[in-house]
Amino acid sequence: MPPRWAGSALTYSKVRKQAPAWKGKAVKNGEIVDLASSDYKGKWLVLFFYPLDFTFVCPTEIVEFNNKYAEFKKLGAEVVGVSVDSPHTHLAWTRTDRKDGGLGAIDFPLLSDITKRISSSYGVLVEDEADEHFGVTMRGTYIIDPEGVVRSFSINDEPVGRNIDEVMRLLQAAQHAAANKGQGCPANWKKGDKTIKANRKDSLEFFKQWM
Repeated sequence: MPPRWAGSALTYSKVRKQAPAWKGKAVKNGEIVDLASSDYKGKWLVLFFYPLDFTFVCPTEIVEFNNKYAEFKKLGAEVVGVSVDSPHTHLAWTRTDRKDGGLGAIDFPLLSDITKRISSSYGVLVEDEADEHFGVTMRGTYIIDPEGVVRSFSINDEPVGRNIDEVMRLLQAAQHAAANKGQGCPANWKKGDKTIKANRKDSLEFFKQWM
């Protein structure tokens, strides 16, 4: 018998396509609350998945997202973390001091995907029963625009932590591209750098300066 979440991956989200809708219980400001993708309509959203609470690499990523959260907010973006843990486990983790192996207080929500349907719909759930991480999510990161359209996604293997500065750079590039149609952000682009206009004359001129 297939797992109860099997089949939902048909809605797997892709760049330039609508992100799958979701709703569930989350820990926000120290309480368990209802949370839904519709709550973020009209805002940029960084939706990131991580394997499990009370683990090793995961808290380093979440703490770093939290350290940068004010900067994400200044960019008009919200951040939501997701794992297959229960909301009660999220709550216990955030109520445990970091020196005792906990996460401590976090400024953005941690969403519970205990049914595993959200993770499956975003293509980050390990569904191979032969895999040692079966039933756990990989480190997926989605940047979703105010219309709910995916503008960037990446998936890291379980041992490989994310670079949060790079997530922010990708967000800024996606925002710049959305606000400046016909412009492209070249390799290693950072906010304030020159962009490429999507025509041969201007792109050749850019390359002369860039090279």
